[in-house]
Amino acid sequence: MRIEIDSSGPKETRWYEFAVRFLFGGLITAVAGLIAKRYGPGVGGLFLAFPAIFPAGATLIEKHEKEKKEREGLHGSVRGKQAAAVDAAGASMGSIGLLVFALLVKRFLVGHSPWAVLTVSTGAWLAVSLLFWQIRKRM
Repeated sequence: MRIEIDSSGPKETRWYEFAVRFLFGGLITAVAGLIAKRYGPGVGGLFLAFPAIFPAGATLIEKHEKEKKEREGLHGSVRGKQAAAVDAAGASMGSIGLLVFALLVKRFLVGHSPWAVLTVSTGAWLAVSLLFWQIRKRM
């Protein structure tokens, strides 16, 4: 499966599908806040790191790809599952980058400029995520 940017996605998405994503993301964030209040920020941070909109996004990607193929008269189930799998792979690679981000912030935030630490950590997240994506492409 070839990965490419498709700007038609927002046009194909219905308003309630966006609402589901925002609702699910907000719910996960609120639950993480409640957990942090009860058990401390370390435990709450583990739940906040959960990719809040991934489950909703993956199901919508599968649905849209399937519908697109069926409009062309093809059976789209396999294509929909492949597209959702690629999205899951990307989320996994982004999560590895997020781990690097968190480790850098934890290590350098105290005693350094917060903006500098966040800037460098964000760059490291991007670099690590892209590196893993390139490694995956070569396998």
